[in-house]
Amino acid sequence: MPATALEDRALGPDLARGLMLWCIALANAHHFLDAPRVLGGYPVRKSPVDEAVTWVIATFVDGRAFPLFGLLFGYGVAQVVRRHPLRARNVLFRRALTLIAIGFAHAILLYIGDIVAAYGMLLAFGAWVVFWRDRWLLLWAAVFFVLTALPAGGALESALEGPSAAELPPDVPTLLVERLPAQLVIMFLGPIGFACPFLIGLWAGRRRWLERPPRALWVVALVGIAAGVLGAQPLALVLAGFEPVPSAGDYGLIAALHTLTGTLAGAGYAAAIALLATRVRRGPVIGALAATGQRSLTAYLAQSVVWALVFTPFLLGLASELSVAATALLATLTWLATVALCVRLTRAGRRGPFETLVRRATYGREHDAARPHEGVRA
Repeated sequence: MPATALEDRALGPDLARGLMLWCIALANAHHFLDAPRVLGGYPVRKSPVDEAVTWVIATFVDGRAFPLFGLLFGYGVAQVVRRHPLRARNVLFRRALTLIAIGFAHAILLYIGDIVAAYGMLLAFGAWVVFWRDRWLLLWAAVFFVLTALPAGGALESALEGPSAAELPPDVPTLLVERLPAQLVIMFLGPIGFACPFLIGLWAGRRRWLERPPRALWVVALVGIAAGVLGAQPLALVLAGFEPVPSAGDYGLIAALHTLTGTLAGAGYAAAIALLATRVRRGPVIGALAATGQRSLTAYLAQSVVWALVFTPFLLGLASELSVAATALLATLTWLATVALCVRLTRAGRRGPFETLVRRATYGREHDAARPHEGVRA
């Protein structure tokens, strides 16, 4: 089926995806830092500037970007079901297999923190639930919300671990040996953490809330973001070094609070961006962000090329040289580079290469019926 033309696409979802990719870059980059002591992916010894940057990222980005990603993913699935009601499951299964294949190659070759394969696994599950009644979607969203918010044993011990050999392999053989089992764990267990926002996004997508925002989204935006900011403070202050590291039990509690309120913040961000989209014109900046959102898979994978080049020990190997502030700057510049790439693709009337691949694998010959200047659904 032909893709939706750019001029017919709602701005809200695309704008949210474009901005989300900046948050994803900020959330990922600092986890490569290798230091004598780390806590939650941040070096323990930091400059005042690094402390401030850590607080900002831990408050507004960590544990907040990925729930937003999950919600938008579920929202996109609802759009697919709306367009293909009679063969939605078949379409979604094919898309799921394609995402698993892309994500697996991405994890082994570039970035072991890959979430594409995990979303492929989630989509394989989601293909069975897309026709559930609303109450079942919300009930299971609540179940997964509670499960992911439960305090995890060994949370402090995990937070004190630096990058593994899978993240910073010293050589190619180690890369291949260490990343395979790590990716299998992420791919099969990762969907548990994304299931709640995915189901909420699927429910909201049925109502097209991000395209036609109701007044209730103001409440979602205000409550979600406020809860995210307040709920992040106990952990953010510890990670930034403003408060001492608590006991293992207390750390598990504040980490669980951070996760729980992160899901609320993700929904709040999505609502706020959707409301913003109804009040802004598609100028150069908004258009560039929307173009990036339309090519979110390509932009996400492009970030990993930078991570691999900059941090891999047998390439530039800067994991021990950069600071938190430096990685935040690197993440921002990387995101801006992907925005520029997507703008260039838009002007050339082209989709992102990975959006083209997913669409071709999902729809086969129908892909070729779409005009090259048309947009790409998530």
